[in-house]
Amino acid sequence: MIRQIDLNADMGESFGPWTMGADTELLKIITSANIACGFHAGDPDVMAQAMSLAVANGVGIGAHPGLPDLQGFGRRRMQISPDAARHLVAYQLGAAQAMACIAGGAVRHLKLHGALANMAAENEALARACYEGALAVCPDIILVVISGTAQARAAQDLGARFAQEIFADRGYTEDGLLMDRRLPGAVIHDQAEVCARILAMLRAGAIITAKGTHLPAQIDTICLHGDTRGAVVLAQALREALGADGISVAPFDGRAAP
Repeated sequence: MIRQIDLNADMGESFGPWTMGADTELLKIITSANIACGFHAGDPDVMAQAMSLAVANGVGIGAHPGLPDLQGFGRRRMQISPDAARHLVAYQLGAAQAMACIAGGAVRHLKLHGALANMAAENEALARACYEGALAVCPDIILVVISGTAQARAAQDLGARFAQEIFADRGYTEDGLLMDRRLPGAVIHDQAEVCARILAMLRAGAIITAKGTHLPAQIDTICLHGDTRGAVVLAQALREALGADGISVAPFDGRAAP
């Protein structure tokens, strides 16, 4: 049974006058923030504001690089070479580091976004290229990887610090990947269901698929999507449920790969 867990959320996803998410409220609940770097969402002002709020709340700052797809919010798959992926991630991490510096903080971790993350969860060579880009910029960065996927294998093979993640509000396929958002049950909005399934996963030390299959997994952090309807209420309910079950919430340590 897991007794300590990190809560992370994707944020900094507004753009100019267009607002997305409830960053201010979420940053009072979570322990790690994945902040968009301007390619799939966000802009320099939004990044600076989100990072300043993270610093003020003692929340770990993470870079959240995605595909260059503002209109599709980084959720549309693209063909991308390993070199392009390496440069894409390094470029966005550099931007995040600069904005964190201005905000009086530092980037502690990196988590891939959207379609780029899903592609890297399936393709170890792509995952490795993305992480090589990050590690070239910051060798000590903690890579947040989708538990049990090609992302985790690539991070371990590179000898990187990493934390393995499960998703509170997403359904899983039988092979441990996230369900396509277009499918029924892929995005879970009911807070009672979210809390019950996360507690069940932590007790079992396993991902529980939409069909009920248990896939043994390392679990270091739980993701709450900032753009999910009712994200703040859901996050607060989950944090309270964890506490009631004797599970403390604290930032992941980014264990070194064996």
